[in-house]
Amino acid sequence: MNRQSEILTKWYKKQNYSMPWRKYNTSYHIWISEIMLQQTKVNTVIKYYNTWMHNFKNIESIASSSIDNILKLWEGLGYYQRAHNIHETSKTIISKYNGRLPETYEELILLKGIGDYTASAILSISNNQSYPAIDGNLKRVIARLAGIDDFKNIVPKSKEYVSQLMDNYKPSIINQSIMDLGREICISKNPKCTICPLSSQCAAYIQKSISRYSLKSKHKVIPNYDVAVGMIWKDNQILISKRKKKGLLGGLWELPGGKLEAGEKYEDCLNRELREELSIDIKINKKIGIIKHKYSHFSINMTGYNCNLISGNPKPLASDLIKWINIDEISKYAFPKSTLKLFLLGGYTFE
Repeated sequence: MNRQSEILTKWYKKQNYSMPWRKYNTSYHIWISEIMLQQTKVNTVIKYYNTWMHNFKNIESIASSSIDNILKLWEGLGYYQRAHNIHETSKTIISKYNGRLPETYEELILLKGIGDYTASAILSISNNQSYPAIDGNLKRVIARLAGIDDFKNIVPKSKEYVSQLMDNYKPSIINQSIMDLGREICISKNPKCTICPLSSQCAAYIQKSISRYSLKSKHKVIPNYDVAVGMIWKDNQILISKRKKKGLLGGLWELPGGKLEAGEKYEDCLNRELREELSIDIKINKKIGIIKHKYSHFSINMTGYNCNLISGNPKPLASDLIKWINIDEISKYAFPKSTLKLFLLGGYTFE
């Protein structure tokens, strides 16, 4: 086991993968990076992480900011509940921990959005505490390395294995070296075994049974919705509505509209939704176009229309807030990707 730890340590230092959060390794930097990296690729995260750190130097600056500002910086990264959790947790850290992330596992996992993996990553990487950070990549690496095919108990077995690797070696390096190995070499499909530093000690490689330990997840069928939305004009301004905080895309702004009912036409859907949700009547002028977009939990076919308000005073019956804005103010608000695509399709810029 010590031989594997030695190999991982040397390999990690030699590769020296450059990531901005590794420049500091403070609990704050690791916390934000690990939350951003959930379900998101490293190359995508780097840009968002750098922008975040430019705007939020510390936890206090997050807590004192508005959720709208935070969601705007998060715009396009997806899984927006993560941003809400960071905001709420920052306030808790200010009120209960004097602005510093707690340094015990028991306290960390009580904070919103921080579970076993994130708490273990923070403590091991920033404080060198011996907590194995078990995510999908690490489970796959350890399953292959140790020849573990009892996938129901893969987490405790992986923790035990990594804990032994950490014995007399830096937990920060052991955890991060396995993370790097899983991301760059021991990938799910077609792993690069010939350049793996641990191939000579890997049970799956020795047995020539890599696929047996791939931990393939079941394909999940996500629902698809047909949606009609309107860019509703009044006095050279458009109407936007804010989604309720709880739920998918919570807290983001969008163009008013809704899902089609069975057998319903897009124009009829839009008229019905705006009467039901905003108590207004509109005139549909011109079709902007159709946007197809896939989110994590659903996909949509969104048809957008340019419209004019005919009658009624808009009321936020199904949203947290509504607002009339000038078209050049689009960039001030956080919108879902599908809405941003529709703006571009209609010739409206937001950068």
